[in-house]
Amino acid sequence: MTVVILTAVPPGLRGHLTRWLLELSPGVFVGYVSSRVRELMWQRIVEYVADGRALMVHAVNGEQQLAFHVHGHDWEPVDYDGITLMRRKTVPDYVPDVAGPKQVGQRRGTSPTTPGSETVWKRREARKKFRKK
Repeated sequence: MTVVILTAVPPGLRGHLTRWLLELSPGVFVGYVSSRVRELMWQRIVEYVADGRALMVHAVNGEQQLAFHVHGHDWEPVDYDGITLMRRKTVPDYVPDVAGPKQVGQRRGTSPTTPGSETVWKRREARKKFRKK
């Protein structure tokens, strides 16, 4: 069994995959294909995915009985004691301001050398506006 999940890919790639797999929902393909066809299909996906993302899960012999292929996605497969887990690539919570030391009387996040520079915020601070009050 092979499952392919595509996000933001050209329509031609989705049409190409319908030759071998069934499209259950937009961007979700399922089917049984040989390993040779599956590898050639993955090469074609990586070639034509452009700025989109692709994830393929297929059956293999082993304890977990699953294998993952990821392209352009925030998740990456990581082997942990013989079990493949998916780890999310994260950005650090705090990115230091490279503008240098602040001058007296200067507002935080502004720099006299780079007018209009943006303030560097922590992610959790930026999410506060979406919380229920």
